[in-house]
Amino acid sequence: MFKIFIIEDDRGLVALLQDYLHKFGYETQAVNDFERVRTQFEMFAPHLVLLDVNLPKYDGYYWCRQIRGISTCPILFISARDGKMDQVMALENGADDYITKPFDYEIAMAKIKSQLRRAYGTYAGSNNERTLTVAGMALDVERLVLTRGEAKVDLSHTEAKILDELMQKSGTIVTRDRLLEKIWDDQAFVDENTLNVYVTRVRKKLAALEITDGLQTVRGQGYRLIPNWGDED
Repeated sequence: MFKIFIIEDDRGLVALLQDYLHKFGYETQAVNDFERVRTQFEMFAPHLVLLDVNLPKYDGYYWCRQIRGISTCPILFISARDGKMDQVMALENGADDYITKPFDYEIAMAKIKSQLRRAYGTYAGSNNERTLTVAGMALDVERLVLTRGEAKVDLSHTEAKILDELMQKSGTIVTRDRLLEKIWDDQAFVDENTLNVYVTRVRKKLAALEITDGLQTVRGQGYRLIPNWGDED
């Protein structure tokens, strides 16, 4: 049974979410002490987190960073803030998706199921025990780690899936539609800007390995990984 952790201070919404999630067989727990969110998260050990932005004490972006420091489980923001920058900030702080209130429960459930499949289900299973290497850069798909020499960076599930696709097709163009199809099977609900944000995050992870121009944007088509950073396979 998948466990879902709800970080939301609207008790009415929490009750509705829990009732709906229980119908699909999920186990849930809601935060009851907003000064001990991380502790409650660690004790419950959820498979997925639903997280609001406006919270007592610290905002959702803070708690998203705290959770990302100890877990790669999917994090979905659910917030009344519908501005572009709110969504960008959520993704930049480690979220996997963003749902604006008021939301359609069927769409929310589709996104939750999609993230669980990507992280633990059918799609995740095909990635187990795989490592890809391109020009001395190695992606451990299972452990969500990217390395080059002695340098290492941790990845989110989505960042790893983007790099997986780009590295498999190194030197060739991977279209935006292909990346959306690969990463979000419910891509009809994905904002166009979401992929841009994740590609920017992937570039930052590459830069941490001193790869500054390895990911090329091909205008109107997609992206291409160019292994020109000088190492040998």
